[in-house]
Amino acid sequence: MQNAAIVILNYNGVEMLRKFLPSVTQFSTFQVIVADNGSTDCSVDLLLNNFPQIRLIRLESNFGFTGGYNRALEIIRGDFGYYILLNSDVEVEKAWDVKLIRFLEENPKAAAVQPKILSFPNRGYFDYAGAGGGFLDGLGYPYCRGRIFDTVEKDEHQYDDTIPVDWASGACMAIRASLFHQAGGFDERFFAHMEEIDICWKIRKMGYSIHYLGISKVMHVGGGTLHRTNPWKTFLNFRNNLLMLHQNLKTSCFASVYLKRILLDLLAAFVFVVRGNFQDGKAVLQAHFAFHKMKSKSLKSKEIENIGIIGNANSRSSILWDYYIRGKRTYQDL
Repeated sequence: MQNAAIVILNYNGVEMLRKFLPSVTQFSTFQVIVADNGSTDCSVDLLLNNFPQIRLIRLESNFGFTGGYNRALEIIRGDFGYYILLNSDVEVEKAWDVKLIRFLEENPKAAAVQPKILSFPNRGYFDYAGAGGGFLDGLGYPYCRGRIFDTVEKDEHQYDDTIPVDWASGACMAIRASLFHQAGGFDERFFAHMEEIDICWKIRKMGYSIHYLGISKVMHVGGGTLHRTNPWKTFLNFRNNLLMLHQNLKTSCFASVYLKRILLDLLAAFVFVVRGNFQDGKAVLQAHFAFHKMKSKSLKSKEIENIGIIGNANSRSSILWDYYIRGKRTYQDL
């Protein structure tokens, strides 16, 4: 089995490290690396004093999720055949990492794979980020098996299978090191949120597949840095989703999708305001303005052909229609 590195990005997460790093060191087979994103708390002291077996990479400032990982993985480039990107607020179990790497070794056209991601605070239920594997609908809205919008399913072993998906969760994702770098790493314009969906899309366009592996399982707290109801997170999700579509679709296809998206996103902003979440509604509008400022600087990849297909054969044409109009609240209902 090729060598792999478990890489955890940390920023002022000393309590998360204190709580969850022991399970990672106890139950993991591969080298654990913590890349510190310029923390100002006592994270570094904790790592140096309590986890001498951890390799520590110290970055000079907070480069965000995208920039932090890009810099850390560039430092260890060439040392490992695989990276396992793991959030600091994840509890793991025995052999979780071996199962992921073994799957990639046995499937040479598989570029990345995620485990089943369950909720740490809501035991027995799927986690919001990644759940049982991620998809994109025909308009670029992401959803998961086990979690569609705010409906989260109980884990009743309905997703213990192995399937190809559109994207693997950045909360826990094993990826071939060579393909991560070949795809250009994470798009640093994103800063955080949806960068893993973007890179998975790029890699799929390179002819590789992304997978979900139900026999490997982790537990994720979620919202450790930004709660999903935070307006800044709303802004990042909407802006980055548009950047991702613009980056990966043909110009003509993007124009068609965007006309529909702007109407639906305006509706989403209106719903936020009606529900009293004025700042979230404002964040949606700001996301569109920010996207238009940034898109002129977007460099569509010359090496990876832009295509007019968003998801794969398992994806829905409109998850909004299925969820809100047809009342299909779980993946199994679709």
